[in-house]
Amino acid sequence: MATEPAVRPRRRINLTWVLGLAAAGLLTSACGAGSAAPAQAADPHQTPARHQSTVAARPATSASTRPASTAPSAPVRPPLAGVVVGIDPGHNGGNFTDPSFLGQQIWNGREEEDCDTTGTETDGGYTEVQYNFNVAGYLRADLLRDGARVVMTRTSNRGLGPCVNRRAQIIDDAHASVAIDIHADGAPTSGRGFAVLEPVADGSNDRVITSSGRLGGDVRAAMLAGTPMPVSNYDGVDGITHRDDLAGLNLTTVPKVLIECGNMRNPTDARLLTSAGFQQQVARALAAAMIRFLGQ
Repeated sequence: MATEPAVRPRRRINLTWVLGLAAAGLLTSACGAGSAAPAQAADPHQTPARHQSTVAARPATSASTRPASTAPSAPVRPPLAGVVVGIDPGHNGGNFTDPSFLGQQIWNGREEEDCDTTGTETDGGYTEVQYNFNVAGYLRADLLRDGARVVMTRTSNRGLGPCVNRRAQIIDDAHASVAIDIHADGAPTSGRGFAVLEPVADGSNDRVITSSGRLGGDVRAAMLAGTPMPVSNYDGVDGITHRDDLAGLNLTTVPKVLIECGNMRNPTDARLLTSAGFQQQVARALAAAMIRFLGQ
């Protein structure tokens, strides 16, 4: 009987100690869970109380590592962020209405030429001005998504001009990093393909001849990779030609080329040029060429 008092207190002490640890464990889990505790209490499917210490303890370990594994990454900088791009959609829809306006003589850097022209059209009557404006619109949207600020020489397809020298000035005054003039050709029916027109040094554009040549190469490569249109079989060499009679190229002070995207008088080219899908392909190719050029 002398041993019984010794045994019973130990049992009571051990049980109290165990219960104390359990209570402490519950308190620790609740504190460690932080803001998760109210969410659990509001959950009608909450785990029964006797299991809460186990449930709460498991997230506590993962919560300590969660910030490192799910920390938000730095925002991705668009490829053309901060870049100014110039787009000149050739001609204008209202040019057909005013021959006297078009006939004004302007200085193109080497000689006088007409203020502008009407542009060409397919045998079915689809106008170059509509093609140019469509591609410019698709290109503008692509460039804006890539972070660029876009300067257009015209923003509708119903106006007159502006004259070709004024178009060059708009882009020059914007201090564009790169620019492109968008056109389609009206050559003999047998001619097929696109041609990239590059400037020839004449004083005003001296500093951008080399860079414009690089841009021309990038445009040529992107057109071949991104569209079904072949290089021209009648204009230039391997899709590249140099022109000294165009105000847009003669007066440029920024890297610039002009692209004749195909021959509207050729039936095969015309089927492509009048297709919205092809117009979007051209726009994507031109945007890709600009990104490549600016990344060099």
